[in-house]
Amino acid sequence: MVHFSDMLDQKTDEKKNGFVSALFEVGAHFGYSRARRHASMKDVIFGSKGKTDIIDLNQTSLMLEEALTFVRALGASKKKILFVGGKPEIRDLVRENAETLNMHYVAGRWIGGTLTNFSEIKKRVDRHAELTVDREAGTLAKKYTKKERVLLNREIAKLETFFGGLSGIERLPDALVVIDTRAENIAVSEANNLGIPVIGLLNSDGDRSQISHPIVANDASRKSVLFFLTSIVGAYREGAEGAVEATT
Repeated sequence: MVHFSDMLDQKTDEKKNGFVSALFEVGAHFGYSRARRHASMKDVIFGSKGKTDIIDLNQTSLMLEEALTFVRALGASKKKILFVGGKPEIRDLVRENAETLNMHYVAGRWIGGTLTNFSEIKKRVDRHAELTVDREAGTLAKKYTKKERVLLNREIAKLETFFGGLSGIERLPDALVVIDTRAENIAVSEANNLGIPVIGLLNSDGDRSQISHPIVANDASRKSVLFFLTSIVGAYREGAEGAVEATT
């Protein structure tokens, strides 16, 4: 059984790893039960407390540093990131952090083919934009009966639910940020099929071999998820600002 004092001692001994203390504070070390542990996670488990896996935060920190280096490069090149996370408890965090960078997001159910059948998905996104503009301009009221407008408003609401975060998207993203890659396995699979890199936050039940830039940590706690999302946003901004400074 792991003792938290041992983890704290290890954390103190590795002062060069600045992320570890912050990770510990947000509860990033809490995994799932040993029964749920994926085979690819064996070497990143520090130990267990009761039946719960405790993630080795020194390894998480190294993974995070690698992922953030990649994100800075994306920022420096002004690449587009699609943020993905549909669990109800973290949807608002995904949406808010994506919007902070003016990036697209899917903060609800992933629609199969969002990446692999992008041309068809874009038609639905464009339909949503067209109807929304017409409604705001009063065009719907002029062209359609009251009954028809009721149906159109329902269509707009449905399109907003599924595609609102993709409004204005013109092409496939350059990378995905995925919260809970196990829950969002379809999004990960589509990205892999297209060669789009995935920066993925996944817990001890996930398959990190499928993720190009995995970060193994607690993907269920809002506090933990927020830490990783804000770190990613900050790294992207650093890369973008560094690129601007280099040209001036």
